Parts: sequence; C-alpha cells; structure tokens
Amino acid sequence: MEWVGDRAMTTPERVIERISLYRRLLDSLKGEGQATIFSHELAGLARGTATQVRRDMMTIGVTGSPAHGYRAQDLIDAIGLYLDSPEPEGVALVGIGNLGRAIMAFFQGRRPNLRIVAAFDVSPEKVGRVIHGCRCHPLDDLERVVREEGIRVGVVAVPASAAQDVADRLVRGGVRGLVNLAPVRLHVPPGVHTTHVDITMSLEKAAYFARQRAGRKEGEP
Repeated sequence: MEWVGDRAMTTPERVIERISLYRRLLDSLKGEGQATIFSHELAGLARGTATQVRRDMMTIGVTGSPAHGYRAQDLIDAIGLYLDSPEPEGVALVGIGNLGRAIMAFFQGRRPNLRIVAAFDVSPEKVGRVIHGCRCHPLDDLERVVREEGIRVGVVAVPASAAQDVADRLVRGGVRGLVNLAPVRLHVPPGVHTTHVDITMSLEKAAYFARQRAGRKEGEP
C-alpha cells in the first residue's frame, strides 16, 4: 500500500478515530504475543461490530481470511501507511503545566514519525529548558518557531482564558490541526481541523453512567 496525499481528508472523522483505536488495541495484543485476530474479536475490544471492522479494514486496503482472520502486524503496518505521514510530523505543545508535562512524557517515543518537537510557555522557569527531550520556547516566539520548523499540528494545554489567543497564534504560524485540551470551544478559520478533548465532560459522563448502572441488578445491561 502506498501513501496517498490527502486521502485522510476525505475519510470521515469517526472512521479515522476507529482506525487509530484499532492500532492501539493491536499494539497491545501484539505485545501480549497474539499474532492473528478475527474481525469479531477486534470489534469486541473496540465496542463495535464485525461488519464495521471489516468495512474499516477495506478502507485501508486490507482483507482478512474467514478461516484465519487478520495478521496483527499486517493491520498495524497498513494503519501506519494510512494514518501516518511518510515524513516525520512535528507537533507544537503550548502549556507546560502538569497536563502538558504528562502529555510529553506519555507521547515520547510512542510514534516515531509523530512527535512533539517544540514546547511553549510563559514561565521564565520553564523557558530555555529541555523537558522530556523537547526544548521549551517563550510564547512570544511561537509563530516564528512554528513557521521555521514547518509545524502543522498543535496541542493547546493552557487555561481557558488563554486558549483562543494560543490557537490564533498557532494558526498564524501555519498549524492546520489542533488538539484543544482547554475547557472552551475554539474559533478557527475554515481549513483548520480542531479536536476538542474535554476531560471534565468525560468525567461527568462516566460518573453519570456509573450511577445509573450501580442501581441495576447484576446481569442487566
């Protein structure tokens, strides 16, 4: 399979999310020594259907065998070709607080062709330091560094009051994909993709369903 320019731009967001999830699950299974997997097994882990998994696999150009399923490594390789850039993709992280540091530590070395290459903060104690292998620049240098490094992906990990300004700076620097961890909706121009990760909303949802299911009898859905 070959990389096809902007193909992912025509793929629905939910499909991209599922394919990314499949890779994470397959990496885990491979680490446990499982070499093959059937569509219904992967569907169970991903909370989907076997038909959906097979359709998604066809999207990335892979077909399995009804008798033998899929080779896990073949799926991992095919997903990598579909999702990843053939060249290293740099990411800018803005906000080196506890959350920002956790993201840097977690993501370090996880995806060879997708890594955080520049970090930004307003704190004098952090600027100029190398944190988890990444240099921290002053926020005022953001647009220049992003432009010079050709960075197209940015992570916003700042308080809500500063998030829109940071997003504006990233976009002016050339960023076209944002992950927003601030509890506020960002306004970006057409052509800029934004993924909002609202941890508070996720916790509220989890707490709600935990209360609902705690009152059910054992065995009930």
